[in-house]
Amino acid sequence: MSLDLRADPISITAALVDIPSVSRDEAAIADLVERALREQTTGFEVLRNGNTVLARTDRGLPTRVILAGHLDTVPIADNVPGRFTGVGGERMLHGCGTVDMKSGDAVFLHLAATVADPVCDLTLIFYDCEEIAAEFNGLGRIERELPDWLDGDLAVLGEPSAGWIEAGCQGTLRARLGVTGTRAHSARAWLGDNAIHKLAPVLRRLADYTPRQVEIDGCVYREGLSAVDIGGGVSGNVVPDAAEVTVNFRFAPDRTLAQATDHVREVFSGLDLNFERTDGASGALPGLSAAAAKDLVEQVHAHGGGGVRAKYGWTDVSRFAARGIPAVNFGPGDPNLAHKVDERVPTAQITAVADILRNYLTGHRAQR
Repeated sequence: MSLDLRADPISITAALVDIPSVSRDEAAIADLVERALREQTTGFEVLRNGNTVLARTDRGLPTRVILAGHLDTVPIADNVPGRFTGVGGERMLHGCGTVDMKSGDAVFLHLAATVADPVCDLTLIFYDCEEIAAEFNGLGRIERELPDWLDGDLAVLGEPSAGWIEAGCQGTLRARLGVTGTRAHSARAWLGDNAIHKLAPVLRRLADYTPRQVEIDGCVYREGLSAVDIGGGVSGNVVPDAAEVTVNFRFAPDRTLAQATDHVREVFSGLDLNFERTDGASGALPGLSAAAAKDLVEQVHAHGGGGVRAKYGWTDVSRFAARGIPAVNFGPGDPNLAHKVDERVPTAQITAVADILRNYLTGHRAQR
């Protein structure tokens, strides 16, 4: 099998969807992407690192734009190979990865092969293991092993955004709140101290919590603090002596991870519990005031796209933001359909995103 990068990006998307690439099993798709970039593009240095494929130009142009997307998907749910439905403007491509995010990858690959005279140097990164634990993330590995590949003036992540620019991203942290009691036979419950019951004040504070809404660069970020797991109990006739609840805080990018952690501690201050942060990642500020980002925003508005909004959730834009590089999420597909059995992307959105990015990369003046 081979990929024709000069074909319509809709066809490239369909071809990518038909290549199973569940996280940690991306070798086959990475092989095809690498071969296509080596054989069908000019002026690119191409490098393979594990199952991540990188390519970049070095024309000495004044700016560099990074186009990055992950090759892996969540487990297939009887939705590969893909299939088309509808006609004309209602045409849809169904299948695992159509939204998250093989349509974005297809656009980037197509542009690499067909944009002959960009106004900026280009870096493309197609990476592995985004959909699983952060320790396996291919972009994180590149950051550690080949950090100069992440240098640029703007990074565009092909995350599904329905043709909107979703700027920055929220930070996230998880914390385990543990309480202890005294074990006893449930027939003599008064001799014990029920740890599960002692979680009631924790749950009450969560229920009463009022999250912030923060506007940054015209984007409104909505925070949220939620219980996502709860555990405790010994057996059906024992008062438990230990219980815990895990909370997840999604926070606006004006907070650092340390500040977010302090805030969660404060929410539960005064309660007799053990607090342990188990995971965390900083958010990313929108960075829309940067010149390169402004130009892309103008192209989206001129094309009649969705405009600009905050990104809810965490994405790899935070890796670039931490390096001082403005980064946005911009790709085809409704993010609410990602990972679903009926995952599907409007083919018109693939075309629109490709047209916008082509105009942006070639310096075509935006016309409203």
